[in-house]
Amino acid sequence: MLNLIRKDILLQKNEFLILLPALFIYLFFGTSITSITWISIVFCIGIIMVVFSKDEKSSINLLLNALPYTRNEIVSSKYIGAIIWMAFVLLTISVGNWIMHSEMVQWKQLLLITSIVVIFISFAFPFCYLFKSRYLMNASIVLFCLYLVIVNTFIVDLNDRIRNIVHTILSLENTQLYLFVTLSVVLLYVISWILSIRIYRRKVF
Repeated sequence: MLNLIRKDILLQKNEFLILLPALFIYLFFGTSITSITWISIVFCIGIIMVVFSKDEKSSINLLLNALPYTRNEIVSSKYIGAIIWMAFVLLTISVGNWIMHSEMVQWKQLLLITSIVVIFISFAFPFCYLFKSRYLMNASIVLFCLYLVIVNTFIVDLNDRIRNIVHTILSLENTQLYLFVTLSVVLLYVISWILSIRIYRRKVF
């Protein structure tokens, strides 16, 4: 299974090196907490889904299943790999923010980013194993267009509302609430992991 994770890292190495400068550019211009949070979420989800989509072809799946790996290991490598890629992005953002703005990213902010990304992946992976990631991409494009219409037509201050919600969440001091959210997100990820394994076991290529 470690070789499968290593394979994904090596295949995406060039793309990741290209994305790093773009990430630093966004960090340079986006100094607000909301901007950094948004950038982190987009980059995490983007990289994870690109890595996932590389193995969706039937020919690739046939090759993977011909290798000495179980279907459990193939699915597990994606879930473990998603955490690794997310850690790479968050580490890059933390270091980049410290270098450019001389301040560390708050742990609450990192927890918020991680929670949103993990929740997305928990729903996206089973969906993509059941169908294809391109359907999720199409839905994302439609939702983004809908968001632009809403912002420009109906709720012009939507970005300000989102910004206020983020600041409100980060200003909370209830440790038990953060612990509850963390445990809930971890549980959701584990359930998603098990569900994806069951879906992938039944797939025919």
